[in-house]
Amino acid sequence: MRVTELARAGGVSAETVRHYTREGLLRPQRDPCNGYQLYDEEALGRLRFIDCLRSLGVGLPAIKQILHWADQDNPTVVDSYTPLANKGCHIRLRIRELQAIAQWLESIEHDDAPDDSSLRQLIVALGSSGSADIKGDSERRRQ
Repeated sequence: MRVTELARAGGVSAETVRHYTREGLLRPQRDPCNGYQLYDEEALGRLRFIDCLRSLGVGLPAIKQILHWADQDNPTVVDSYTPLANKGCHIRLRIRELQAIAQWLESIEHDDAPDDSSLRQLIVALGSSGSADIKGDSERRRQ
């Protein structure tokens, strides 16, 4: 994949891909015929991983270190990396929030569109402390 193809597949801008490449987070191969940077499926996985970590507030220096450990296939170090490990609670909450939104969107797609109050309830649930209402919704769905 070229820069723009990787960017499109990863949901980021081409400039973001170029920036991550300059920072050493992505390592493209060079096309010997024209010198273009080419990225493979692993680069797409790295890009998505970087994007996920960035959305959690992890900085590029920490991401660079995490990727370095991953390249060394050292999961023990990554698992115990405090700034990432401390994000576990936030990650689980974010998953519940996204699941609640996805469930609401699915209800629209299945012609049982929620009324305004359901949308308001979703917004209120997303704003509740600890999103307890969302947690309850996701637990009910599993049953």
